[in-house]
Amino acid sequence: MTVSRQDFEDAIAAYWGVKRAQNEQSTIKAAVGAGTAGSVRGGKHFDSIAALLAKFFLEAGYPPESIRITKSQRLELPGYYRPQKQWDVVVTYEKTLVAAFEMKALGGPSFGNNYNNRVEEALGSAVDLRRAALADLYPGEKPWLGYFFIMQDEEGSRRPVKPADGALPVEGIWHGKSYQERFGIFCQRLMAEQLYDAVCYVTSSASDPKPTEPVDSLDWRHFSAAINARITYLQELGLPKASWPLAPLFGDLS
Repeated sequence: MTVSRQDFEDAIAAYWGVKRAQNEQSTIKAAVGAGTAGSVRGGKHFDSIAALLAKFFLEAGYPPESIRITKSQRLELPGYYRPQKQWDVVVTYEKTLVAAFEMKALGGPSFGNNYNNRVEEALGSAVDLRRAALADLYPGEKPWLGYFFIMQDEEGSRRPVKPADGALPVEGIWHGKSYQERFGIFCQRLMAEQLYDAVCYVTSSASDPKPTEPVDSLDWRHFSAAINARITYLQELGLPKASWPLAPLFGDLS
């Protein structure tokens, strides 16, 4: 069983409270020692996304204990400009950081209040870990980072936003752009600068959970392909060393 487009759409729907994928998510969370929905991060909105990402690695044969999706499982990773930073999903095997995922969202009604915070968080997390890797704090294979972002789709995020008048003019690309468009540019630049190895950027809403992917290169198809490529790359290097019997985990799901 592979991670499908339907799994992705169900996880986004579950983010908004529509629990169509609840049974499988609960099975995955139990398998990695995360318990039920009540044990996951505050707010629980990203439970379904965390379970979705964990499924890639469970099905690839990673030991359940190597996959962390809750605070109680210790999600902290070493930094360079600070001792540690807590990520949202962490997969480790022996000395290798197989994958670390940051999951964020931006909602209304005032998108401007947290827009800069989201940009700074994503930049800070990646730069700190990349620099820590250069300082040999990650002795295994090169760390792999993923970023998953949900923008609430409503009139406020679709409306063009005028940059504030500042001491110096802003880059022309930002003029006449909405918050949805701004974040698309931002995520493309994260990838271009190789701060993250994969980015999935979607817009969605509680009234219409079906995700829209504004930028082709940042869609689910590219994101899942990048995760699978990472798994395949490490498999070629002998990681993980043994496959786990996954049939009982997913065999009873309808």
